[in-house]
Amino acid sequence: MPNLAATLKEEIRRLARKEVKAQTDSTRQAVSNYRREIAQLKRQLRDQDKKIASLETQDRKREGRPEAAAEGDEGEAMRFSPQWVKSHRKRLDLSAADYAKLVGVSSLSIYNWEKGRNRPRQSQLAALAAVRGIGKREARAKLEAMEQPSE
Repeated sequence: MPNLAATLKEEIRRLARKEVKAQTDSTRQAVSNYRREIAQLKRQLRDQDKKIASLETQDRKREGRPEAAAEGDEGEAMRFSPQWVKSHRKRLDLSAADYAKLVGVSSLSIYNWEKGRNRPRQSQLAALAAVRGIGKREARAKLEAMEQPSE
């Protein structure tokens, strides 16, 4: 009889495991679906946080600009780009020191502007805007006029 009792116990265990598995399968599937949805929501939240941060940055930049730019002052409405300063200087075939004389700043300022370390002030932006449309000959002529002592 011990064999019958062991077989009966084993059958009861098997049926119990089968019943537990059937009841927990739906729960397991629901949990995996919930985890998937949570991961998707976390990704959406992260993307929205990035968008919000970029919009706040844009808003701060917009608020930080003076209202005089809307009045049409060319120097204040000009956008600044380090690459533009460097390419314009190269196009005029001038050293940083000569370009600085032309703009009315130090050669270190030109260097820092080109590297993107600093940005020009509004008055310096106006000077850059004045230099914007000149060519090589005109730039050389202005530099020679600056170097000649006034008598």
